[in-house]
Amino acid sequence: MPRALVRTLFFAAMLALAAPLGAQAQYPDRQITMVVCFPAGGGTDIAARIINTPLGEALGKPVIVENRGGAGGNIAITAVSRMAADGYTLLVCSSAFVVNPSLYAQATYDPLKDFVPLMVIGASPNVFVVPAQSPVKSMKEFIEKAKEAGGKLNWTSPGAGTTPQLAGELIKLRTGIQMQHIPFPGAGPATTAVLAGQVDLYTANLGSMQALIDSGKLRPIAVTSSKRWPTLPDVPTLDEAGIKDAESDTFQAVYVRADTPQPVVDRLAKELAIILARPDIKDKYDKVGLPVLAEGPAAFRKRVEREVPMYKAIIDKAGLRIP
Repeated sequence: MPRALVRTLFFAAMLALAAPLGAQAQYPDRQITMVVCFPAGGGTDIAARIINTPLGEALGKPVIVENRGGAGGNIAITAVSRMAADGYTLLVCSSAFVVNPSLYAQATYDPLKDFVPLMVIGASPNVFVVPAQSPVKSMKEFIEKAKEAGGKLNWTSPGAGTTPQLAGELIKLRTGIQMQHIPFPGAGPATTAVLAGQVDLYTANLGSMQALIDSGKLRPIAVTSSKRWPTLPDVPTLDEAGIKDAESDTFQAVYVRADTPQPVVDRLAKELAIILARPDIKDKYDKVGLPVLAEGPAAFRKRVEREVPMYKAIIDKAGLRIP
């Protein structure tokens, strides 16, 4: 083969290899979408909207928020799992991401094989609240009332299988009380029902309840943290209420599709870590009851590996499998 032809083929091959690298180096070159797995107004939505604009500024392209609520988060998760693995579609979801594979028969995604756990924004406890007009002042009072009612009391959560619902199921398992769960497709609709006095008890992520608690529109009666929470110093823990081994929290996090190019994953993780380290951003999350953790891909992956089997055990024991 003539040397000139060999040289031409060699340079052509080098250019072909360099093209994808150059394309990755230019990421992003268009708008990025954050798909939130619950409706607007809830803790997950709030978590996304605090960082979408700063992330867009850091990347040099707009980052918009798109809410795709329904099926406990499965609609959004499934949608993102079918999109291109190019870093232009991010999933923002709560702990539902690690719960749903054990809870829903229709949740066919694999938390580790189908997604890259990119960044845990933060985690906060769940809180039990009652309407402001409720006569109940403590968790002990509610349990006594529930036992007297013989299963006639109702309660709600942001949705079936969310960690708030599982926190409520744990209460039932630990105390023996019976109450009817009324699911809603997100924290926003559930909160509206509670404010209207349509339910007796609401279990929700503290991040979505803090402002309503501070304004006196809802009354907190217990938190699921191991110690009293700084923003609710007068509210007892479940342990203090006599309910043992019932701690839980809800994390909010960002994911990308599996097989997303590593340089893109690294860039996103780096920019998110920088943003979450900013005092003004931390302050915003503190105000909504979501202390920043900023757990990157390695630590986040370990969390997913730990929590998937943990919640499976609770779901199996409570018999919560949803067809």
